Amino acid sequence: MMVYPATVGHPGGPRVSAPDDAARQRVALAPTPSTLLHRGVGDEVKRTTYNRSDRREYRRKVQLCLDVLETMLAQSRFESDRPLTGMEIECNLVDSDYQPAMSNRDVLDAIADPAYQSELGAYNIEFNVPPRPLPGHTGLDLEAEVRASLNDAEIKASEGGAHIVMIGILPTLMPEHLDTGWMSESARYTALNDSIFSARGEEIPINISGPEPLSWQAASIAPESACTSMQLHLQLAPEDFAANWNAAQALAGPQLALGANSPFFFAHRLWSETRIEVFAQSTDTRSDDLKARGVRPRVWFGERWIDSVLDLYRENLRYFPSLLPEVSDEDPVAELAAGRAPQLSELRLHNGTVYRWNRPVYDVLEADGVKRPHLRLENRVLPAGPTVVDMLANSAFFYGALRGLSEAPSPVWSTMDFAVAHHNFLEAARHGIDARLSWPGLGEVSARELVLGTLLPIAHDGLRRWGVDDDVRERFLGVVQGRAEAGRNGASWQVATVRSLEKGGMTRRAALAEMLRRYCGHMHANRPVHTWGL
Repeated sequence: MMVYPATVGHPGGPRVSAPDDAARQRVALAPTPSTLLHRGVGDEVKRTTYNRSDRREYRRKVQLCLDVLETMLAQSRFESDRPLTGMEIECNLVDSDYQPAMSNRDVLDAIADPAYQSELGAYNIEFNVPPRPLPGHTGLDLEAEVRASLNDAEIKASEGGAHIVMIGILPTLMPEHLDTGWMSESARYTALNDSIFSARGEEIPINISGPEPLSWQAASIAPESACTSMQLHLQLAPEDFAANWNAAQALAGPQLALGANSPFFFAHRLWSETRIEVFAQSTDTRSDDLKARGVRPRVWFGERWIDSVLDLYRENLRYFPSLLPEVSDEDPVAELAAGRAPQLSELRLHNGTVYRWNRPVYDVLEADGVKRPHLRLENRVLPAGPTVVDMLANSAFFYGALRGLSEAPSPVWSTMDFAVAHHNFLEAARHGIDARLSWPGLGEVSARELVLGTLLPIAHDGLRRWGVDDDVRERFLGVVQGRAEAGRNGASWQVATVRSLEKGGMTRRAALAEMLRRYCGHMHANRPVHTWGL
């Protein structure tokens, strides 16, 4: 994640100033409760191979956990009085030539901050932004703190020759980078890779349409590491979860159209948000025969609106076999009977291997020595980047529009077919800010028209209901408005810049590296992407 501003040198770009000591101290002292950090597949596992007995016991425990969760929901034992929001930002590492730097272990050792963690690829790191309430002046404070923290991380990474880039897919990543040495050192990643290939029984084909179609065979889940995202979290009361999940699904298409930032993969120009299809195909455990039988993909939009969060967990158990059948020692029934919040480890781990674009998360928060369960919605639609201000603008739009849509007297999902929401999502991934989307009462309209005429007013009203200060709302939603009016997001800027460089005589690979150099300069300046020149 990058969003620095001030004397941090980065390869080929302007220097930006470092944060002052007070800003650094604010970040260092910010709480990072596990409540809003990534869980499930992110937790380390003890083994990399499993037998039939392991899987049988795991299935029993997952069902037991689901039964306990249902009891807890009926008893309303959830923390929701002071809802928190959270953010995870996945970043890429590059060297001085803007090529992938497989050095995340060294970079994380240099940063030495538990808010920064490894990701699947050795050229990836993740920044877990401290959770906080949404109301008031929080957004502007968060912008300053995130920039300060990332700036400090960049300084430390650069001492070892690496630099942090926030972008959906690293455009200089090529097939040869994923041959060997690409995976982070972690038992869970090895186990996940082995489980997916064991389930599939053959190499994974990566076939993506677009202006320059790509066909490639993957011998590992390495392409998944190319997909870096920004994940948004919202803590919810159980009774509010279904409405918010449904609203998030309806919003996914417009949200992605605005924020697309991944037009290149392996030097091919593909979808505006190619990350969506790369991620879906690289984790697909289904053979062609299973696809023909209608078996669901693990990267899944879903297939219907829901009435309860339990609908999602039940679907997970019904449709998806375990990939990492780790069994804990916890007896969740006994924990609940003793008045304690059970961890439900098996349910959480299984949920972490079903990659919904809007995912339910059960977790346990410890505060004042007391552990309390909570639910949250994890929005996984958006790519990382291009800047901190753009990312916070995307988050403001999401939280505001979500509040407005979920509380509307006539919910959008009551008049929108679920298949239309899915179609909008795919159209946005393919065409980005130029997509045409369907919306109740409007028919088919451009994404820009839908945002400007319908969704931005809803987002403004939603943020007001959240109690967000006017200057925060105007700053971030003003960025969204400017992007929609200009018709430029990260994806369209990348494509236009590469096209211009190639017209000037550069090869594709040289143009991609030069585009990334310019991208990093703009990224560090923290100017909204719609204002960038070529």
